[in-house]
Amino acid sequence: MGITKTFGFSFKINEMSDILKALGNPARLKIIQFLMDNPTSSCGDIIEVLPLAQSTVSKHLSELKRVKLIKGKNKGNNIYYSLNLKTWEKVKAFVLTEINLPKED
Repeated sequence: MGITKTFGFSFKINEMSDILKALGNPARLKIIQFLMDNPTSSCGDIIEVLPLAQSTVSKHLSELKRVKLIKGKNKGNNIYYSLNLKTWEKVKAFVLTEINLPKED
């Protein structure tokens, strides 16, 4: 995979690019969808709805945490995940206001 040129673009554009790239995976989208319906879920809860191994799900959760789309909170031996609503709102606002699609005739 080639290196993406980020120099010369605003922080906001680079940040949104990174977040949207993380969302460009069906497993990660399913995790986001699941967390919308189940706001505080453990990795075990998430594994039940994905056809993936635990280690793969953990990697997807790490990527979503890296771009701050989700948060994890330790409770005993488990980590419970939830959406980071601040980041999610930034993404929604960006898509709705800064990506202007031409109007259809």
